[in-house]
Amino acid sequence: MSTYGSFPGSRPRRLRTTPVMRRMVAETRLHPADLVLPAFVREGIGAPVPIDSMPGVFQHTRDTLRKAAVEAVEAGVSGIMLFGVPEESKKDGLGTVGTDPDGILQVALRDVRAEVGDDLIVMSDLCLDEFTDHGHCGVLDEQGRVDNDATLERYAEMAQVQADAGAHVVGPSGMMDGQIGVIRDALDQTGHEDVAVLAYTAKYSSAFYGPFREAVGSSLKGDRKTYQQDTANSRESLRELALDLEEGADMVMVKPAGPYLDILAKIAEASDVPVAAYQISGEYAMIEAAAERGWIDRDKAIMESLLGIKRAGAQMILTYWATEVARQL
Repeated sequence: MSTYGSFPGSRPRRLRTTPVMRRMVAETRLHPADLVLPAFVREGIGAPVPIDSMPGVFQHTRDTLRKAAVEAVEAGVSGIMLFGVPEESKKDGLGTVGTDPDGILQVALRDVRAEVGDDLIVMSDLCLDEFTDHGHCGVLDEQGRVDNDATLERYAEMAQVQADAGAHVVGPSGMMDGQIGVIRDALDQTGHEDVAVLAYTAKYSSAFYGPFREAVGSSLKGDRKTYQQDTANSRESLRELALDLEEGADMVMVKPAGPYLDILAKIAEASDVPVAAYQISGEYAMIEAAAERGWIDRDKAIMESLLGIKRAGAQMILTYWATEVARQL
């Protein structure tokens, strides 16, 4: 008897029958070029310091940072995002060491550029939180609140110093109003027209930043809710996107990535510049902790989490697994 027209008439499982079939019809693919490695460099240490809450991630010495950059190049990773960790005694209310040409972040930028040249896009975190004794991303006023416009002046200086040190890209992460326009102007006025600005367009006040604060030796008192976005809000991210694009952002980013895939998808649909997403420390720590207990398959969970971010619309993914995953790919 003919089975034509019998139920089910459509069988999507035909395209899932073998690994090669699934690979051939895959709609989303990861590539090493999609990945950017965040890395921490700490002043005054003679050996890498493990970050307890981020197993496998270290505060680098200058020497081990250079090595990590070379390994990233060899694996095919596109970029490295540098965060500086100064000696505690050098922190102050203005984050002065963040604009000192001989500060740890600027020294690290010069080190990495000297080591890898243009073979790796060298990105720099443009924020004051690692360098202030109060741990906030900006300058405080007399009432202890972050002063938006006074902070912009510091960001302009910081952008120039980081560009002088060799940054290909600066990443303003403080979520100050007007920061992209001020930084773009500062770069252009000092002959750094070719330095790109990666805007932290949608950066949410998230509980998932916890391990990062250990990684940078944060001195934070209080929280960042008055300048980072409220986790309940979605439309607000599109407003931030419009402002960043108007002010001259070359690329935009969503942070965190995994808990905000809906925001990432909206930003990716609306943006006419490349879109990045940052898979942050808490996302990393959860997978590593669950895998350590044997509750999940570590390698499969890592890859699935990254594919989800890529599928949602990210063209670039900042992840602490960048070099490891790039080697596997």
